[in-house]
Amino acid sequence: MFVSVGEHILHADLDSFYASVEQRDNPRLRGRPVIVGAGVVLAASYEAKAFGVRSAMGGRQARQLCPQAIVVPCRFEAYAEASKAVFAVFADVTPIVEGISIDEAFLDVGGLRHVSGSPVEIAVRLRRDVREKVGLPITVGVARTKFLAKVASGIAKPDGLLLVPTEGELAFLHPLPVQKLWGVGAITAAKLHERGITTVGEVAELEERSLIAMLGPGSGRHLHALAHNRDPRPVQVGRRRRSIGAQRALGRRVMSEQDIDATLVALVDRVARRLRTARRLCRTVVLRLRFDDFSRATRSHTLPRPTTDTDAFVSALRALMAAAMPMIDRMGLTLIGVTLANLDNVGAVQLELPFGADARVIDGAVDSIRDRFGTKAITRAVLLGRDPGMTVPLLPD
Repeated sequence: MFVSVGEHILHADLDSFYASVEQRDNPRLRGRPVIVGAGVVLAASYEAKAFGVRSAMGGRQARQLCPQAIVVPCRFEAYAEASKAVFAVFADVTPIVEGISIDEAFLDVGGLRHVSGSPVEIAVRLRRDVREKVGLPITVGVARTKFLAKVASGIAKPDGLLLVPTEGELAFLHPLPVQKLWGVGAITAAKLHERGITTVGEVAELEERSLIAMLGPGSGRHLHALAHNRDPRPVQVGRRRRSIGAQRALGRRVMSEQDIDATLVALVDRVARRLRTARRLCRTVVLRLRFDDFSRATRSHTLPRPTTDTDAFVSALRALMAAAMPMIDRMGLTLIGVTLANLDNVGAVQLELPFGADARVIDGAVDSIRDRFGTKAITRAVLLGRDPGMTVPLLPD
């Protein structure tokens, strides 16, 4: 079995993806500050980011920061088509591609050196092909681990390429601010800063048990490993997620209900887009909250049927958030997380049966499905009187 060594992992990340698609499709927008989304900023071009505009920011605040910005509506179909075209370029480079979201992926090119050249040469061609075939800028980080490749692409943005050589990994990593470590948000960074720890190298100097005492066992072990660039995860192909989530650290600033709602909607939009790109359906939405005292709360709701509908997710999560508002008012809110769980593949057909249905009802329904879809389409489950809205999943011919 081939084992990749050296800098063999690419992290490819499209630059300001939504805004870049808008600038590609409308020459009038090129070189100008562009904001995608009116009520909540879904994306901002680098020209708008220069004024402090950021994703998930309220539209009013964004327009105050950058009055000259051009605000355009979200066009998900255009972004999905662009994403498919970019991933087709990835597939032409290597079969070992792990999509992370609609606009980024890890690629393992370790076995291609004798066929396609060095990882850097492959990355150069990948960036050129994405620009020529899809018309979009993309940044690539090259490193031995997934963690470091992602850090490299973040530093190389926009429209850049950065190699972290194996022999220089820690020299590259240790001077960086602690916020570059995965899992270090505003709260964790503040706790580290309070103890005079500002760089990754200073984290690496601490014993693991000290970090555990400071941050808890999960975060402590995680950050200790990353600070030494210990990340054994391979690039995984064809992995089917059981859930899709995103979160946003809020710091300790006091937020209005409108700001909280804007953040929630932006998170839902983000995970719903990833859900549709992955061609999955969601049955359960989960709201995760963290408070000023670092305690946490989780609330969930199961929808009547699997869906990809953003509005359905927003409605359910707003209800969960409304129920949690007394707790938020009392304890303060420092993080919001949204997860879409209980996922299924798009294309499954389901027959909903009434609660307490007997065998004759089930048999009649199955017979009607057989007449329509054929015998091979039926996977039959007879679960009498078990759950309201019981379903019998059907597989296509």
